[in-house]
Amino acid sequence: MQYNQQKMAQLVKQEPELTKRLKDIMKEHDLERPYALKALYHAEVKESGRFMKPYQEMD
Repeated sequence: MQYNQQKMAQLVKQEPELTKRLKDIMKEHDLERPYALKALYHAEVKESGRFMKPYQEMD
């Protein structure tokens, strides 16, 4: 499974929990949105994460 920034951004829009986590990551680590999205992907999607199935079902 490959990281796709557009798919990840779409998933974040669909999942309020991910939206909150993204904002927390951006603030806590002082990251810009693209980098925070990638960090969120690795934390919540990749390697059987909680949001892996919805991510795979997109497109």
